Amino acid sequence: MEHKQVVLVGLHLNDSRDFDRSLKEMKALAEAAGMEVVETFTQALPKMSAGYYIGTGKIEEITAYLAMTGIGTVLFDSQLSPIQLRNLSGKMSAEVIDRTNLILQIFSERARTREARLQVDYARLQYALPRLVGMHEELGRQGGTSGAMSNRGAGETKIELDRRKIEHQIHEIKKGLETVEKERATQRRQRMNSGLPRVSLVGYTNAGKSTILNAMLKSMSEDEEKQVFEKDMLFATLDTSVRKIDPGRDRLPFLLSDTVGFISNLPTTLVKAFRSTLEETKYADILLIVSDLSDPEYRSNLEVTLKTLDEIGAGEIPRLFVFNKADRVEFPRSPAISVPGIRSEDGRITMSAKNPRDIENLIDRIEEMINSRRLECTLVIPYSDGGALSSLLTSSKVEILDYTEIGTKIHGFLKADDYSRYAGYLTEADS
Repeated sequence: MEHKQVVLVGLHLNDSRDFDRSLKEMKALAEAAGMEVVETFTQALPKMSAGYYIGTGKIEEITAYLAMTGIGTVLFDSQLSPIQLRNLSGKMSAEVIDRTNLILQIFSERARTREARLQVDYARLQYALPRLVGMHEELGRQGGTSGAMSNRGAGETKIELDRRKIEHQIHEIKKGLETVEKERATQRRQRMNSGLPRVSLVGYTNAGKSTILNAMLKSMSEDEEKQVFEKDMLFATLDTSVRKIDPGRDRLPFLLSDTVGFISNLPTTLVKAFRSTLEETKYADILLIVSDLSDPEYRSNLEVTLKTLDEIGAGEIPRLFVFNKADRVEFPRSPAISVPGIRSEDGRITMSAKNPRDIENLIDRIEEMINSRRLECTLVIPYSDGGALSSLLTSSKVEILDYTEIGTKIHGFLKADDYSRYAGYLTEADS
């Protein structure tokens, strides 16, 4: 499929590393949206133009290029104010798309579940609402109408009607999201009541989270229908997926979740809309913070990830840093990184999701982390309390040692609440 040709514009105000990184990321976003950046225009200014974002001379240069090539779309690597968007569109006689709108377009195309579609629609409407002014300039401002709006021009009337329509849609979507959130809370309670440890894949977009989840499912010989969509592009998946991982070899099953990836300068409207989805991470027992080791900017990406986790209240959850895509690095090893937010007790593993042995090693590390948060003990469960034995065999790593006269003797690693609940069954050595 032929990509739509566009030009990209960036304004250099601060640190050059962040500027170059942001432009590179914007090109990747354009590719993810089915666009091809054929030319990039940059300008260094002490401060942005309040009316046009960039200088008028640069606008004339870009406009001349558009006229020469016939390209009709310009991307800006920043969120433009409503007045900047209106002025630039008028000056260039072209479609102007800022960073926020581009990400919104990608999210709109990728949303599959009802929840994701509602969240994206909510964010798009919140983005559009303050940008109505100037969208109907082709209509007269002085024409008359009848009724309450008789003193308004046709353009003003259309804007007011559109505003009311958008506000009504936002209200209806909020009601829909409240219903979905109740359903999500019910599902969350069911997962928590299952007793299975909850492990969450988090990290920058396109770090390989979905690939890791699929590789674990493949190691269990699960049907392909349980696998999630994966592709080497930004925001390939938006929807939260939860799968039960049963690794065998006497290792404890756990629930593994994968959700939308993070990115720098994620639009505020999207953060608000997807907050309930992102906050699912707060209920994990363990976080797998996945990074693309082959990305030269993986340190900066990690900073964004850790900052986002702190913002949603998931900064204190036990975590393992997973440096993925080691197969793309010439001499892969666990990097000695200094990123604000990384703690001395945080574990690290370097791997490739395409290597089955690395996946097994990752599962072993998860098992170690699960057991490190549990209490090792030996119990004798009376035969009259078969429910207790069944519950422990499901939710804990338990080994049956013997069938005694008074009950089943087991040894295992118990969650703190299970340890307290069945304290009366502890053997003398553990009591």
